[in-house]
Amino acid sequence: MAVTITVLASGSRGNATLVASSRTRILVDAGLSCKETFKRLRAAGEEPERLDAILISHEHSDHVYGLPVLARKLKLPVYMTGACNDEWGRSFHDAEERKRQTNLDQLELFASGRSFQIGDIQVTPFTIPHDAADPVAFTFRMEGVKVSVITDLGYMAANVKEHLRGSDVLMIESNHDLEMLRGGPYPWSVKQRVMSRVGHLSNAALAEFFSSGYDGSASTVILAHLSEQNNHPELARGAAEGALEPRRSLLTSNRVLLAQQDTPLEPVRL
Repeated sequence: MAVTITVLASGSRGNATLVASSRTRILVDAGLSCKETFKRLRAAGEEPERLDAILISHEHSDHVYGLPVLARKLKLPVYMTGACNDEWGRSFHDAEERKRQTNLDQLELFASGRSFQIGDIQVTPFTIPHDAADPVAFTFRMEGVKVSVITDLGYMAANVKEHLRGSDVLMIESNHDLEMLRGGPYPWSVKQRVMSRVGHLSNAALAEFFSSGYDGSASTVILAHLSEQNNHPELARGAAEGALEPRRSLLTSNRVLLAQQDTPLEPVRL
């Protein structure tokens, strides 16, 4: 049980996931406040002071909100793409505020498609279709295990499908039910953005991938970034499990978990 995946929060109000080996602990995204991140790590039985790095997928606030305070308080290296760092800086309109918030002591820039090492974990970032400056998802290899974390994407691009092959744990977006989104409270412009090819993945689009483009390798699938207004947990679970059912013989356990916004998910251990 050396490899652990703990989703601290997933959704439009903040995203943060811990990926850990027996030696290395990486926080993927920092969308919660520093105080809340500490609280949820401890609730999950983890010590914040044992984190080794923060990895950022893109610059949207639900992925970077707590980053400046968290990185400074724990004196952690922060990894992101150059374009993500530039765009994040531009989100602070006041020059002094921008300097204060983005002046990270240890900033490590990486390029999509090029693997790098953090401790004993190999990290491979890959490009995803989302409306950010240079959005990426990640695969992690450690101790003979492959973990994939992909929380925001408009559609299942060919490169995404390829990177997800052979995953032992797959965390992937199941953001909205199309009918709930169409009839929901969002302005039409926002609905169009969510449904676009650089928006968010629907339950139906994920189910289609599970039915026809998925290799069935993961013992655990974690459904992430569920919309609180335009989805329901049982709709997301039902669509995923219905698509996975014919592939049950290929799966070790066919376990489907739902990441939550307000409480950490029980750690997945391998």
